[in-house]
Amino acid sequence: MPIARDRILYEDEYLLAVNKLSGELVVKGSGKTEKLPLFDFLKKEYPGLRALHRLDFETSGVIIFARTKEAYEGVIETAFEGWKKFYHAILLERLDQKEGEIEKPLPARMSGKEIPALTRYRVVRAFAHATHVEAEIETGRHHQIRKHFASLGHPLILDDLYGDKKLNRLFTKEFGYHRFFLHAIRTELLHPITKQKIVIEAPIPKPFAEVLKRLV
Repeated sequence: MPIARDRILYEDEYLLAVNKLSGELVVKGSGKTEKLPLFDFLKKEYPGLRALHRLDFETSGVIIFARTKEAYEGVIETAFEGWKKFYHAILLERLDQKEGEIEKPLPARMSGKEIPALTRYRVVRAFAHATHVEAEIETGRHHQIRKHFASLGHPLILDDLYGDKKLNRLFTKEFGYHRFFLHAIRTELLHPITKQKIVIEAPIPKPFAEVLKRLV
């Protein structure tokens, strides 16, 4: 069964962009999974597909795959030059600074060696005990956005790994959700073959939008 067409955000002979759902794996990990990872599912319809990057299990939004070896190597060899990724997130407590930068080294996924990491952000809307932000990253380290906002004392709501478990349980009791709200809303990149700029967007998921309405 092919993927629902409304989840295809961009497609040409070289690239495929899909709207990933929260609670969906991009690629197979070391543990057992009940659901086929997105990459394995898509490969049935798109032979030769290659994963260019990942999103956390709970993160939703734009995920991009290469459909050919040429496209894959074109991105990897330039180290994602020209890529910009924008995310929306809901943070714990009110963040009064309207915009800013978080520059803090983070360990690389494979080597563990600390590498420079920069997250730019702007506040979309601040509530009494939560903040809706847009964050921009260029390279992207493992859990970069989650770690960077936690370092400010404003972890993502419902992020038990870097946040406040007690407050998260209270939020779940009131709102009924268990996964943190982090959505890859837009990716800008230079096409690896045509070199044209591409902007790919994914709409905010219904649960994310519902929580924002209830926070007002």
